[in-house]
Amino acid sequence: MAEILVVDDDPHLREVVRYALDRAGFAVREAADGRAALEAVAAREPDLVVLDVLMPEMDGLEVLRELRRGSRVPVVILSSRGEEVDRVLGLELGADDYVPKPFSPRELVSRVRAVLRRSAPAPAGPLEAGPIRLDRAAFRCTVAGAELRLTPTEFRLLAALVEARGQALDRRRLALAAYEGRHFVSDRTIDSHIRNLREKLRAAAPADAPFDPITTVHGVGYRLDA
Repeated sequence: MAEILVVDDDPHLREVVRYALDRAGFAVREAADGRAALEAVAAREPDLVVLDVLMPEMDGLEVLRELRRGSRVPVVILSSRGEEVDRVLGLELGADDYVPKPFSPRELVSRVRAVLRRSAPAPAGPLEAGPIRLDRAAFRCTVAGAELRLTPTEFRLLAALVEARGQALDRRRLALAAYEGRHFVSDRTIDSHIRNLREKLRAAAPADAPFDPITTVHGVGYRLDA
């Protein structure tokens, strides 16, 4: 049974989300603020976090930023801030999905299930391209032997690029690989994830062998040239 941590300062909303997830067969824990959420994850990492953005003292984006310093736990952002800039910022910080309020409990459950499916390790052998090695069974990425922390979405995107290395993939194909075609994903969302991947790969490269393996193919998408 997958365990979900629900983080929101509104007790009524936590009750609604808990009820929907309980009925869907998930185990649910709750945190009423950002600090409590970080403590809960540190004590026992859940399988997924449903995270509100608008909270006092420490908002959801701050929580997400802290989580991504040392965890790749899948995160679904839940917030009334539905503007595109907020969605993109959340995704750039490492969120795996974004559900705006007001929301349908059924849709939220569907999104949670989809993210958990995407986050599950693929039962396949490792992939390699230059210094990049992806162990899909262990859900582990290394660059020149050093471990590189990726979110589940970033891992799936990089795996798609490595599998098709040398070939240009359009954003639709990348979205299908990263999100399994479960819902609409904008080109800008894919661009944000690719930007994050590029930064992480550049930072992980050895000082004596810098590299930037992801190439933008204008009018098409992206290609991995490692």
